Amino acid sequence: MSSTAQQMRAWTGPTLLTYGFRPFFFGAGIWAALAMALWVPMLSGHLELPTRFDPVSWHAHEFLYGYLSAVVAGFLLTSVPNWTGRLPIVGWPLGGLFALWIAGRLAVAFSSGLPVWLVACIDLSMLVTLAAVLTREIVAGKNWRNLVVLLMLGALILGNAVYHWEAAQGAYAAQGFGLRIGLGAGLMLIAVIGGRIVPSFTRNWLVRRGGGKLPAPPMQTFDKLALLALLLALVLWIAAPDNTVTGLALLLAGGLHLVRLSRWAGERSLSEPLLWVLHLGYGLLPVGAILVGLEALFPGMLGLAAAQHVWMAGTIGLMTLAVMTRATLGHTGQALQAGAGTTAIYLFMLAAMLTRLAAGVWPMQSDLLLVLSGLCWLAAFGGFALLYGRLLLRPMS
Repeated sequence: MSSTAQQMRAWTGPTLLTYGFRPFFFGAGIWAALAMALWVPMLSGHLELPTRFDPVSWHAHEFLYGYLSAVVAGFLLTSVPNWTGRLPIVGWPLGGLFALWIAGRLAVAFSSGLPVWLVACIDLSMLVTLAAVLTREIVAGKNWRNLVVLLMLGALILGNAVYHWEAAQGAYAAQGFGLRIGLGAGLMLIAVIGGRIVPSFTRNWLVRRGGGKLPAPPMQTFDKLALLALLLALVLWIAAPDNTVTGLALLLAGGLHLVRLSRWAGERSLSEPLLWVLHLGYGLLPVGAILVGLEALFPGMLGLAAAQHVWMAGTIGLMTLAVMTRATLGHTGQALQAGAGTTAIYLFMLAAMLTRLAAGVWPMQSDLLLVLSGLCWLAAFGGFALLYGRLLLRPMS
């Protein structure tokens, strides 16, 4: 095959397996909604899964290493061919990779009846296979610039392995090293890749509308300093989340990334939801860093779980939803414009984050606020599955 288009046309199997974003974005949206639909009754004690994980640790694991891993896989399987000039993985090899991800979700959910080592191996298999495949593609394409993405994928694998080990030891894995490593890896992926696509997409849109103030070009000296500051702050946070130095480092990194964001002309993108959601999602990264830093300096101000959810539901939830919607529209031949339904799912995602944060501020109302947050999350990802499932499952017209 001499081109991606020819390779996809030659495939006669399910449309879902014609490109990496299709199965993994569809699976991520469905699982995000389904896992939350299970979590809400688990939270109230009305449902118990046959898993070795305590309910909160299962919930956190399935967001970071279930949902996020699927989004990362879909994004990288779609982007790496563009970066390297090589053909994408399609057909049954892609289906096999997706099947490994599904097997991981089932193994964790029913882990109480399985050996600990087997559950961990099944759950890690998709990410390890993905890393091996992408390493081959990046090396074969001599795309050395993006080896840094593989390092962050490796950190995600390490975090998942540590999470399983902590859970097997009976530790509260939802606040352990495994969670912090995985969350740190996800945030660095957003900082690096978001730092490329947000100013690039904004510039392209503004130029088509006639110029004016444009975003600063990405990855200049200031950007690299901001990324280094964030990396150092996250490493400190992973190692010692309650340390004063960690808190100060997170405040510094948050401030630098707010400045970085201000250089991207986001105020000029307010009329297009596909753009402002990217700026808002990225902006929640430094906001989360500042709140987690303040929590390290002044424990109990918000509660660590509430502060971390600005990163988890805000930065990761909103940015991944933004990327999935935009990539699905672009790769299925649709206009790059957000309709009312797409705008609504962005707002529901934002509401899910805000109500989760409010649960930390008003603990007396936390039960109600946590349920409201879960319902908003369900509306966001259920809406994504309904609106975008048809595009992911049907051939391009």
